[in-house]
Amino acid sequence: MFKRIAPVIALSMLSGCTMMNGDEHHQATLAAIQHSESHIDNHLTNLELQISNQMDYIDSLEREITSLKKQVRKLEHTASEIDDQTGLAAKQDDQVPTLAVPESTVAARHQQVLGSLEKVTIDSLDKTFTARVDTGAASSSLNAVDVQEFERNSKKWVRFHLVAGDDVAKDAKWIEAPIVRYVRILQANSEKAQRRAVVQLWVKLGDIHEKTPFTLADRSQMSHPVLLGRDFIRDIAVVDVSKQYVQTSKNTK
Repeated sequence: MFKRIAPVIALSMLSGCTMMNGDEHHQATLAAIQHSESHIDNHLTNLELQISNQMDYIDSLEREITSLKKQVRKLEHTASEIDDQTGLAAKQDDQVPTLAVPESTVAARHQQVLGSLEKVTIDSLDKTFTARVDTGAASSSLNAVDVQEFERNSKKWVRFHLVAGDDVAKDAKWIEAPIVRYVRILQANSEKAQRRAVVQLWVKLGDIHEKTPFTLADRSQMSHPVLLGRDFIRDIAVVDVSKQYVQTSKNTK
């Protein structure tokens, strides 16, 4: 009797093991698929952000080109009217007023012109840093080290040190600010996107004193600890990349 039952028991045990191994393999496959989907989603999000930034920049350039064309047509019309009134080219020097042609329509709208490098003061530290002013960057960023997130009044805050390079002085003052949002940044030397906090800080540049969002980034390998992007420049100033320290002094400390 036992000899008849033994094969049946053995088959049942083998069948059970096969089902267990099949379930484990199925779970592992699902986990791998979910991980791949997450990686693809992060990559797509980063690409969409880059495309959006480029489109914003292209739109702003197109608006400036349209404005410049209108200004040129207006100047041509004015010059034509002056020529008709004078009648004689020989008398133009005495009779025709000199026309002051604006460098750009944007310069006429905005009173401030910035160089590609300027000195900025962060109110939270009352300390001055060299900032790179870049119209090609959508957002502004800081070289933040020792970043620590915490809660205050049930809201997410962050404290960090802002330094030039990666050396932090022993008496360095902390900056503390509420987190307004997070962004994902894809580093050039890594395929994994990093989540970075964004805070709003008061910053002073010459006569400009504005509260602007900054991404807490790793700029230790960059030449300047502060980057001012279009979110700071928009509706405030234009940038002359051929100049440096237009609104501030290079020797300001």
